[in-house]
Amino acid sequence: MAERIEQRLEDRVPELEQLERVGLFTRKEIRAVLRKASALEYKIQRRALRKEDFINYIQYEINLLELIKKRRARIGYSFKKDEIENSILHRVHCLFNRATGKWKEDLQLWLSHVAFCKQWNAKHQLSKVFSSMLAIHPNKPALWIMAAKWEMETQLSSESARHLFLRALRFHPECPKLYQEYFRMELMHAEKQRKEKKEFEQAKMDLGEFNYSEEILNGEMARIIYRDAAQKIKGVEFHLAVLSIAKLFDFTQDLQKEILESLQTKYADDPLTWDYMARRELELGSLQATEHTTKQMKISEMTQREERCCAVFEEAVRAVPTEDMWKCYITFCLERYNRKTNSEELKQKRLERTLSMFNKAHESSLLPEALYKQWLLLLLESTLSEKATEVAEAATKRFSLSVEVWQMRLQVLIQLKSEDVTQCFEEAVKHVKSKDAVTLWTLWVEWSEGTNSKEETEALYQRSLHATTPAESVTMKEKYLDWTYRNGGYKKVKRVFTSLCENRPFSLDFFRKMIQIEKEQESCKMLHLREYYERALREFGSTDSDLWLDYVKEELSHPQGKPENCGSIHWRAMKMLQGDLVEDFVSKYTLLQTGHL
Repeated sequence: MAERIEQRLEDRVPELEQLERVGLFTRKEIRAVLRKASALEYKIQRRALRKEDFINYIQYEINLLELIKKRRARIGYSFKKDEIENSILHRVHCLFNRATGKWKEDLQLWLSHVAFCKQWNAKHQLSKVFSSMLAIHPNKPALWIMAAKWEMETQLSSESARHLFLRALRFHPECPKLYQEYFRMELMHAEKQRKEKKEFEQAKMDLGEFNYSEEILNGEMARIIYRDAAQKIKGVEFHLAVLSIAKLFDFTQDLQKEILESLQTKYADDPLTWDYMARRELELGSLQATEHTTKQMKISEMTQREERCCAVFEEAVRAVPTEDMWKCYITFCLERYNRKTNSEELKQKRLERTLSMFNKAHESSLLPEALYKQWLLLLLESTLSEKATEVAEAATKRFSLSVEVWQMRLQVLIQLKSEDVTQCFEEAVKHVKSKDAVTLWTLWVEWSEGTNSKEETEALYQRSLHATTPAESVTMKEKYLDWTYRNGGYKKVKRVFTSLCENRPFSLDFFRKMIQIEKEQESCKMLHLREYYERALREFGSTDSDLWLDYVKEELSHPQGKPENCGSIHWRAMKMLQGDLVEDFVSKYTLLQTGHL
């Protein structure tokens, strides 16, 4: 092992001598590099290899390369790269190869090697890395796509990219993303060939020696890929994805038409098909802007296009009367309404249309639950308070078990300062299951704090403790304690704390809140702090090492504390804490005793 390390260090000598000779590094720096390299070499030659040691070595070499690059730029010296950088690059590739050979499954290591090759333009090496990586990880489509894109865009080799996509599809015959990127690659290849041909024709060069296939120029390869994929991959999303790719190329009109016809034939009843066909009207027949185009003409044309979209959507909700279809229609209306415009007339038209569609979907009982909130926000924004109250009530009738819908209705009533808030809260907690009701009780007590008397709010807090499940009541206990201290003072909060301690469960924050309250008092008593810590430790002593440490700190720092109790606390902690927490406690306790914590 020692001989191998010596040999590897000797191999470095020529590059280090060159670094010193050309003035990039001083002799002192060269010695430092050798010392560091020696330490790193020893770590990667051990029997028990660690991945971190390879990563650290690679990172050190990369930092060295970056430093050399900066120094070259500073002194304006660009020679001897073969003897210096290439030697280091070769070593980094060897380190990566050893690491990926040992930890084949670690994808991050492979990707780091890929990134390194790209950064230092190591094309030949990167080709090998991709080949090895795909042999180990053929089950990851994203890696195939990455390799094919590199071949196409950097190596300018459409043949190699095509070969990779075909191999990938043997492993993943039904992967939509692979087909999409293969489809895109063939269209990019066709576009590149079209440009080349055009340039040759403009230069009046003889095309005899260049074989430009009309089929490839017209995107026939992409059409074949699409047809093959369409037989294997079901769903509108794939068709829409390839259609959006085809639209990026100006020679694919026939191909776009075929995809669109297939979409309408196979998925006529799918909301996404209708959504696409409707939105397409926005792009069709757009006005060519000229110097004579007035603002009013633009607004008029936009209005007409939006009306054409809505006509398609109207046909859609008649043909496919489902929640998903209405969601597509209303989402479109909301998007148009939220678009900025200087025309008040257009803004008003969009608002009226959106509110009308919300109403129609609601009357058909096909408005999805999630959209009621947006409807209510729009109604409140438009100061249609009465309609908002009516819609909120209708929503809770339709979705009577939904906490979110009740919460939404209550927020509307609270915002409008309605007299029906209390009655609505009563109705809500009757309908919603107790395990989900804590959100409503939290909203209720928070509203009560700013509206009702202290007595009414306290009664509400006490009622909430019984109405929620034991697990949910923990939240209400914390809030009740906090509210009592703010409104009733120290003596009152002590009584409430003692009362609440009679019924489990508790949260750690519940006890910590009481400890904090005690510490805020001018006459903070250690006797009381001990009581609160002891109560907390009974519940959380086996799972929270920090609680024991805070108890120790209190005994050491409080004027009435007894440092002699620390030994006893330490002994109890060691008995109660579970698993790794014991070790964690011991190390922190030691630091505390030595004054380092």
